[in-house]
Amino acid sequence: MDLGRVGLWTFQLDPQPMSRAREIAQELESLGYGAIWLPESVGRDPFASAALLLQATERIAFATGIASIHARSPMTMRAGWHTLTEAFPDRFLLGLGVSHQPAVEGLHRQDYGKPLAKMRAHLDAIDQSIFFAREPSSTPRRVLAALGPKMLALAAERADGAHPYFVPPEHTALAREILGPDKLLAVEQMAVLVDDADQARELARATMRIYTNLPNYANNLRRLGFTDDDLTTISDRLVDAIVVWGDEDAVRARVQQHHEAGADHVCVQVLPTDGFTGLPLAEWRRLASALLA
Repeated sequence: MDLGRVGLWTFQLDPQPMSRAREIAQELESLGYGAIWLPESVGRDPFASAALLLQATERIAFATGIASIHARSPMTMRAGWHTLTEAFPDRFLLGLGVSHQPAVEGLHRQDYGKPLAKMRAHLDAIDQSIFFAREPSSTPRRVLAALGPKMLALAAERADGAHPYFVPPEHTALAREILGPDKLLAVEQMAVLVDDADQARELARATMRIYTNLPNYANNLRRLGFTDDDLTTISDRLVDAIVVWGDEDAVRARVQQHHEAGADHVCVQVLPTDGFTGLPLAEWRRLASALLA
């Protein structure tokens, strides 16, 4: 599977009519992006979306970033994973994650439990599940959403690699050390293409507030040396570590930092300047010439 060195991570296809989303995916493929990462939260089903977008394109890979282990049974997870891998060899990457307690218990009405034990049990059950349909001709690939040392170690043991989200390059270096040299490290990086510092940081904070109150992300940031005050105020220091802002050169430099720290693939999440459901198509076009040349 070739994800390329740079891809996109985006919610922004979900608000579009699927016909329009397919057209956008075709353009992103023509621009040269290696992969598009699709989330699972309160939008479209990522397996159904991936199937429709894969069908509309020829080369670009699609990955779930991430499919929640609490949203479907292990047998159902394996069925979707193997079905897409068989239909589109080497173009679908399953990203698995434990999600977050508020979403798991509040939306899915499931028991969150102990994340590491839940993930290990889910992987065991996936690997033992029955699948009597046509098996893929290429090896099904999976990565784990991993932040802490124990989940990263599990990703090294039981998956093809890891997909850290909401992390600075310093975390990428730590992740590479735990994963070892041969595992895939696909890192998400938020970006705001605005030059004014105050405006850019406020746009970043609007999205970051979704994550700073979630224990998984907060605890990871504390491990990296950020304080409770950084998290409460979403300090300039924290914003600048998590979200790169400025022009294409600034984004390119941050992506390069991740690569130098050990990332194989960086999926850039462009935060729209026109609201949460805005479509940053112009920014994706601008970045393509800077990041994919």
